Amino acid sequence: MASLSHKDLLGIEQLSVDEINLILDTAEALREVSARAVKKVPTLRGKTVINLFFEPSTRTRSSFEVAEKRLSADILSFSIATSSVTKGETLLDTAHNLEAMAPDIIVIRHESAGAPHLLGRECRSSIINAGDGMHEHPTQALLDALTVRTVKGRLEGLKLSIIGDIAHSRVARSNTLLFHKMGAHVRVCGPPTLIPWEYHRLGAAITSNMNEAIDGADVIMMLRLQHERMNEALIPTTREYYNYYGLTRGKMRLAKKDAIVMHPGPMNRGVEIDSDVADAGYSVILNQVANGVATRMAVLYLLSGSSGLKMKKTSR
Repeated sequence: MASLSHKDLLGIEQLSVDEINLILDTAEALREVSARAVKKVPTLRGKTVINLFFEPSTRTRSSFEVAEKRLSADILSFSIATSSVTKGETLLDTAHNLEAMAPDIIVIRHESAGAPHLLGRECRSSIINAGDGMHEHPTQALLDALTVRTVKGRLEGLKLSIIGDIAHSRVARSNTLLFHKMGAHVRVCGPPTLIPWEYHRLGAAITSNMNEAIDGADVIMMLRLQHERMNEALIPTTREYYNYYGLTRGKMRLAKKDAIVMHPGPMNRGVEIDSDVADAGYSVILNQVANGVATRMAVLYLLSGSSGLKMKKTSR
């Protein structure tokens, strides 16, 4: 297999195990570009990519832009605040107008679940989901998988604990789907008010006891409280939340000795994670950021239909 079976990347559910491995292997091959003196390859020369972000973003948007530039694509980053969206233009009208400019790929982040899927049906361009509401964030899960595979050498059989605001996290959903599909054991943990029971269907074990979640874990992924998506009081106070669900050095002793800590960002230090954990040697949070560029380069490359990348065989 040297290509993806769909023109779009809308979610993890659509990807097969072989396709996930293809993306991760391609990302590994492209990762060395960032170590070069001249961090650029001509792979997407002549291709146009539009970044359409309806929600604030630091890591994802900048990571896509860096990935696109390193592949030599022509890029347009669309600013919603200064666009006709503020005048009432619909998402589809915006997309159709942009597609009239003949882009090859549109990267979209939107507050509404399913927005990228709508564009995928309506647009000829390849659509990449950069986060849709509380639904999915596929490239985040892929870069997380690359980070874990790089450190641990495998995904199958690992114990991954995802802790925090599960209910409002598209990262939690995509990572649960991916790691379960790749043979890992996934546990999700948080206050009962912040864990949908559908996670059983997604392949995760559910617990509200953080000690139980961390016990024997190979990978611990912390999530922030997404207050901006909460319409009611779902926790008593952030101080009480920290006491029960904040990751400290003391709690880390329950995990495996070689366990790693992850966080998709932005972090709220002193709420879901202590600084001495976030900055410890077992933290791979900055590795995630670096791997985000390589992973998004891989997705752009595979969806663009480009050729000529020499792949290295990766042992798994």
